[in-house]
Amino acid sequence: MDAALVKQARAGSQTAFARLVAIHEKPLRGFLRKSGWIDADDIAQEAFVAAWAGLPKLREDEGFRAWLYGVAWKKALSQRRGAQRAAARDEAWRGEQELETAAEVGPEDRMALETALATLPEDQRACVTLCLGQGWSHAEVSEALGLPLGTVKSHVTRGRERLLQVMGGSR
Repeated sequence: MDAALVKQARAGSQTAFARLVAIHEKPLRGFLRKSGWIDADDIAQEAFVAAWAGLPKLREDEGFRAWLYGVAWKKALSQRRGAQRAAARDEAWRGEQELETAAEVGPEDRMALETALATLPEDQRACVTLCLGQGWSHAEVSEALGLPLGTVKSHVTRGRERLLQVMGGSR
């Protein structure tokens, strides 16, 4: 049954490919979940998109199922590698930040600052962190975050005031 649908899909039939998706979607997602992939739905979706684009690379129409599962498995492994690289970058950045922060303030002050920052709205916290914590100009933050310059200036001013209030005006 797959071979006929694959042949039609290779000829450009989206309906035939949709039928292949309907046939293989649930088993593929189940395979990914049972293999320990939390993002099984996302990985399966990416695999189907890649399969549609890669149909010309499929050697034999009869081998569609095995090929599709291989595509999904490679997508899953690629996602894991990307997540591991991102986690390593984040950890390295945190380590750098801790070293910089440790040299500047004591642990109690650092914890108080982190607690105070957590009270700020997300966009205000980002502006304060970049302008006051990393020395960016208001214009740079405006461009990076896609916020109007006046909004960035207001966020920094209000954020600074809020931090001083929360931390007891000690800074």
